[in-house]
Amino acid sequence: MKRNKVILYLIGIVVGIVLYQIISASFAQPGMEQWEGKYEEIGYYRNENNTGPVVRVLAVKVLDQDERWMKAFADSQPHSKYGRTHVFFFSEDLSGKIELNPKAPFFPEEFRPFLLAEFEKTPMGESRFLYLNP
Repeated sequence: MKRNKVILYLIGIVVGIVLYQIISASFAQPGMEQWEGKYEEIGYYRNENNTGPVVRVLAVKVLDQDERWMKAFADSQPHSKYGRTHVFFFSEDLSGKIELNPKAPFFPEEFRPFLLAEFEKTPMGESRFLYLNP
């Protein structure tokens, strides 16, 4: 009987250690604060369709033109199955907000010279990042 208790306690300790590792790793992941000071949101659009394809379009003014963080930031944006997510990165020379819409080209053509990069996540989850202005 005493041997069964020891085995039960050992199993409990192992399960506790595994749960602690899972929980601590979950809370240690970096969040959106890792990009603070690198961007400013200047436009957002999401269609109201919750049963079909959801289209998300985000316009961001870039304060740091490093290509790696832009790709990581865009890839962390929400995405719905069979939906599309578009993120457009504009230079910091652009002032004011941008009115976005659900159809290409998603923003007025007058802002095209300020576009640095664009990101698209397709309905099947593949991502495409295009850095336009090195």
